Amino acid sequence: MLFFCPQLLHMSVFSQSFSPCGRFLAAGNNYGEIAIFSLSAALSPDATNLSQKPVLLFTAHEGPIFSLLSTDCHLLSAGNGEISAWSWTELIKKVQITVKDNFFFFFSGQQNLEIPEINSMIINPRDNSLVVGGGDNNIHIMDLEHGAFKSVLHGHSDYIHCITVREREGEILSGGEDGAVRIWDSRTGQSVHCIEVYKYEDCARPQYGKWISCVTTDSDWMLCGGGPSLSLWHLRSLSPTSVFPLTGCQRQAAFYQDMILAVGEGPFVSHCLLGGEVKAEIPCTPQSLNTLQLNTNSTEHRVLTVGGSSDHIDVFTNLSYRAFSLSF
Repeated sequence: MLFFCPQLLHMSVFSQSFSPCGRFLAAGNNYGEIAIFSLSAALSPDATNLSQKPVLLFTAHEGPIFSLLSTDCHLLSAGNGEISAWSWTELIKKVQITVKDNFFFFFSGQQNLEIPEINSMIINPRDNSLVVGGGDNNIHIMDLEHGAFKSVLHGHSDYIHCITVREREGEILSGGEDGAVRIWDSRTGQSVHCIEVYKYEDCARPQYGKWISCVTTDSDWMLCGGGPSLSLWHLRSLSPTSVFPLTGCQRQAAFYQDMILAVGEGPFVSHCLLGGEVKAEIPCTPQSLNTLQLNTNSTEHRVLTVGGSSDHIDVFTNLSYRAFSLSF
């Protein structure tokens, strides 16, 4: 007789991060669990079903883990109102985790009892600071060396879904529920541009709303989408150059060589050309997707991994097809 775990049936993977060495993948789910997978074992010619299971699984937060991020030494995990730091050295030793290395609290400045979710984190390499955005509508900047928040950027009128850094220009970009992509000067903390994507006729999709769920940059170019269609923008002219005819809301996108990869409300990874054409839609196991990660930390373990409304994380060794799935 087969027994099914109800928790697995309702699991969603929200976040992923590769270890600094590129040999391990961390994934966070809606139950507050972090799974550590060995890519070396899973990609081995001698791999078995056991090789596709976590080498370590532990509860990191009481609620969903919306964001994971790796530094040179630590895995940072973010949930509702808190950020935790875990030593990659200890995680790789496969020891049972019981105590966090560091524990940061992050509470809303609003006058209510609600603790905001933390949706996005990124490192700003210019000053080695941690940039955090979430449910209190603000961007918080943490000094990683001292573990203390040093500034707050105000401007969004609703909660923040995504953050990225434009390192060469010293800029932070953020997308929110208010439909705006804000560009911030990281040195002064001032918002220098506000792009209301939903007001552009070619991008607008009122049936999906105006929220921005993903934003990423590559030099002078920006990708953003959510309620509005996924679109490519030239940041010097602050104008859209391509709009991608993808169905549903896109939750994450990435530049890859001369293509754009995107995932969202559908069981596939979309491959798009910079001119706006959809080149391919590669089938995946989850019926909708939340997270997409490219492993650039190791040439030997260079893979694409995607996760969503399933306990499975699909692994692509070749972007044209799914090679296998890891699973909680």
